[in-house]
Amino acid sequence: MAGRISGLRAQQRNPERVNVYLDGEFAFGLAAIYAAGLRVGQQLSDSEIAQLQEADLLEQNYERAVRFLSYRPRSEAEIRHYLKEKAVEPAVVEAVVERLRGQGYLDDAEFARYWVENRQRFRPRGVRALRHELRLKGVNPDTIEQAVGEVESGSLAYQAARPQAERQAAMAQSDPPAFRRRLIAFLVRRGFDYGEARDAVNQLARELGAEAPPEADEEI
Repeated sequence: MAGRISGLRAQQRNPERVNVYLDGEFAFGLAAIYAAGLRVGQQLSDSEIAQLQEADLLEQNYERAVRFLSYRPRSEAEIRHYLKEKAVEPAVVEAVVERLRGQGYLDDAEFARYWVENRQRFRPRGVRALRHELRLKGVNPDTIEQAVGEVESGSLAYQAARPQAERQAAMAQSDPPAFRRRLIAFLVRRGFDYGEARDAVNQLARELGAEAPPEADEEI
């Protein structure tokens, strides 16, 4: 493919990329940041072209990963999985991950904190569920424990159950045991320990004016 550059033209659909022409014919596309160092009349060897294409491939997949990150923070494992699904070569995946990490776009400790805080704010989960979700995201156990270490599960259980309790206020009055069983089961499915779920539901039952719960725990 070696040849002399006869033209450098910005692509119509993507002005951030440039078509490179060698000896009057289209040869390859290139990111504008790399094409900026080229000039018409310049002779390119096969090795120089290969280096430019390798750098361009890295840039394309870096931009692809940045777009993926733009929707929400991601763990390193998520980025690796995403790029591998796009059939990106392992060496390129590693180079992209290293670049993102070096620029502060990838940090599993920050990601885990974000995940826990987001759950606390919008969809409360118990520590057990949070650990499971972060494991699925490929976060290592030590990082997970640091992220969940300050979670107040008791208050989160109350927060998670309150909307459900308010929707079932009539049941709290007419059938308190069923009300308690249903809400406790809901919280256990959300990853809360049984004791945390029971305490939160007891508090909500009192607030709704339901009769005091029996002393013995009920089966759920």
